[in-house]
Amino acid sequence: MTTIKLHNTKTRKKEVFAPIDPDNVRMYVCGPTVYDRAHLGNARPVLVFDVLFRLLRHVYGTDRVTYVRNFTDVDDKINDTARKRKEVGAKGTLEELIAERTEETISWYHADMDALGALRPTQEPRATDWIGAMIAMIEDLIAKGHAYAAEGHVLFAVDSYANYGALSGRSVDDMIAGARVEVAPYKRNPMDFVLWKPSDAETPGWDSPWGRGRPGWHIECSAMSFELLGASFDIHGGGNDLQFPHHENEIAQSKCAHPEGDFANVWMHNEMLQVEGKKMSKSLGNFFTVRDLLDQGVPGEVIRFVMLGTHYRKPMDWTEKKRDEAERTLRLWRNLANTAQPGGRVSPEVLAALAEDLNTSGAISVLHKLAKGINSRQRHDVDQAELDDFAASAGLLGLLEDSYSMGSWVFGKEIGTVLSDMNLSRMAGMMTEVRARAMQTKDFSEVDRLKTALLDAGVEVRMSKEGVELVPGPGFDPAKLEGLL
Repeated sequence: MTTIKLHNTKTRKKEVFAPIDPDNVRMYVCGPTVYDRAHLGNARPVLVFDVLFRLLRHVYGTDRVTYVRNFTDVDDKINDTARKRKEVGAKGTLEELIAERTEETISWYHADMDALGALRPTQEPRATDWIGAMIAMIEDLIAKGHAYAAEGHVLFAVDSYANYGALSGRSVDDMIAGARVEVAPYKRNPMDFVLWKPSDAETPGWDSPWGRGRPGWHIECSAMSFELLGASFDIHGGGNDLQFPHHENEIAQSKCAHPEGDFANVWMHNEMLQVEGKKMSKSLGNFFTVRDLLDQGVPGEVIRFVMLGTHYRKPMDWTEKKRDEAERTLRLWRNLANTAQPGGRVSPEVLAALAEDLNTSGAISVLHKLAKGINSRQRHDVDQAELDDFAASAGLLGLLEDSYSMGSWVFGKEIGTVLSDMNLSRMAGMMTEVRARAMQTKDFSEVDRLKTALLDAGVEVRMSKEGVELVPGPGFDPAKLEGLL
């Protein structure tokens, strides 16, 4: 069996992954708070842990991996968004508008992540469906002396858990100095965090021993992960912006509520995303959602390819240059694999790269090498199994799959232009074969004829020892290709 190594934030080192139960590998990833469209940065953990999900299923078996990613559908940001809609005249109670907004946002999220080729997790619990479990966990924490009620709130007592701060590697004093701590007279310690808070008559709320209210953010994931995965499970993931306070607080709650368990054995955190070398922000004008890119005609597969081109523990920089390169690469790869059949064998080199702390950039480098080898030979010299294996290897990264519809490859152009792009791929293959014959016969007249015709059609012809690449230029006229094929 393939040995997987993962960097564990908890131990700060790369470790051999040994699941608690190889027949039931369990992973929890913090999902979105559903108040608005997912921005590009939100997509990074989705794709990182989607590849890990695929790798685990490949190694341990499709039915032996449980992947849970939650929806936070009770939150002050959601309430504020619905309140603003009500203020501008939206009909319905605040609670109805909140429900409407969460349903709308979850459907957006699914559509956008589906377009990126992300598999749906095994389970996608909504926080509002697990309020009872949260109340039970809070009651247990109070009974064990780890939480206390005060003025309609319930707070976790940070000083009751000796290892608080171990994940982030900071002392409580450091965390107080570096964090925006809510000052409240009912807190015993400035770092104590809310498990339950009161709701007014208009805000969504549930009956509890402490009055009508709603849960704090952190208790949601602790309760849902326990109910669905148990007191001990294998992997907990998310962006590194969640390491403190969210994940730190999850550990404290869960370990105090269920001291018999280890909570998560492996903690994984992906780095953040930049745009053209700068932090994405609305003030810089470089903030955009996944849907913005999709609506501009950027295929979801291209977004995925760019994201996976950087190791998950390094900052990822989205650039137009990377986008263009990804489009060209995927066009070539799809042309190579257009006759591939299901059942291919994943390249050992691709599998080894992914097994080495999810090295997606290394796996893509291997795919480039495999594609180069296939493209350097004439079609009749390429074995069918080689094409099948190439497609299967790309598929382990969620690339070249049939789930990407033809529409996702339109690039904002008319279908006729897409067909022209396919013709260019056929032309490149034909040019490669004609050029190979010319190298043997020393008669390059046919090569020159085709090259002249392509240049006249506005196509840049790039020839190298690896093969022929045809790139449509600004004056590309697809009609002029018709007589060449």
